[in-house]
Amino acid sequence: MTPKRIRPPIRTSLALLALAATALAAACGGGGDDARNAAIGADGRIDLSKVTLKIGDQKGGQHALLGAAGELDGVAYRTEWKQFTSGPPLLEAVNAGAVDFGAVGNTPPVFAAAARSKIKIVAAADIGLTGQAVLVPKDSPIRTPADLKGKRIAAAKGSSAHYHLLTVLRKAGLTFKDIQPQYLAPPDALAAFSTGKLDAWVIWDPYTAQGEAQAGGRILVDGTGYTTGYNIIVASGRTLKDKAKEAALRDYLARQRRALVWATTHVKEWAAVWAKDTGLPVAVAEVAARRRAATLIKLDGRFVQNEQQVADAFQGQGLIPGKVTMADFVDTRFNDLKDPA
Repeated sequence: MTPKRIRPPIRTSLALLALAATALAAACGGGGDDARNAAIGADGRIDLSKVTLKIGDQKGGQHALLGAAGELDGVAYRTEWKQFTSGPPLLEAVNAGAVDFGAVGNTPPVFAAAARSKIKIVAAADIGLTGQAVLVPKDSPIRTPADLKGKRIAAAKGSSAHYHLLTVLRKAGLTFKDIQPQYLAPPDALAAFSTGKLDAWVIWDPYTAQGEAQAGGRILVDGTGYTTGYNIIVASGRTLKDKAKEAALRDYLARQRRALVWATTHVKEWAAVWAKDTGLPVAVAEVAARRRAATLIKLDGRFVQNEQQVADAFQGQGLIPGKVTMADFVDTRFNDLKDPA
């Protein structure tokens, strides 16, 4: 689905009290300070009911997950959800201020950092690697990564699949110059794979499960030993400078972490909701849900080192310009959130 164009927010773009007020502020070219003053009282207390979080999402993503876990119940602030096809366009929206934050894989933050985007990584979880896969047609003669040489291989540019493909090729002694890369968004890649226009497709769940069940895909290799399974929350630098939105984001992150744990222990319930949200058969969604069991992590030195490896790998291939220091794009202020019991 092509995301709707979103008008960038005016200044800090804090929530106003009503849609009419929002329209008036946009027409007049102001309103950000008024909204912030409404959310933060003279005594410094924050009224979350006057805050709106604009959240970037993907197919079967955060909205479906938090809703299934009941974590959208009783939220004090308002939420607006915008859907994107993959991480890179989502982070473009974060950088532009069109959304406050969103969840992506391990690679989009690297490309955003290389572009000097005004973003910060604020939280992460480690998702299972068996759902990140290089898919080939089930009757394909491709049996090892070395057999990918010269083949037409699809991946979403700047996504976690892009890095996964890089590492698979590198371990096989290949580079991107040895293949015919096809940079396609997941829905387009699924259509091309289903009609035999691709020799391989590098993708993540639930598309992996869909490719296996509906397009006759076979997993050549999964992410084990090649990549990380990071699910990363990336926020706008502008959002983090706003105390009211920071408070709302803190609450959201606590809910998101509880939802990840819930999904790991309620696979069938989560799969049923995921199937409804994505239009996938329940059996396909359940396969994907089982493979995406999450482990909660902190933004520690190991996390930063792993993200730096991603950046260094792309720089080594000449796919991003210059050196990127990922530590400069990590904000640990939410590391004190307690993990759900």
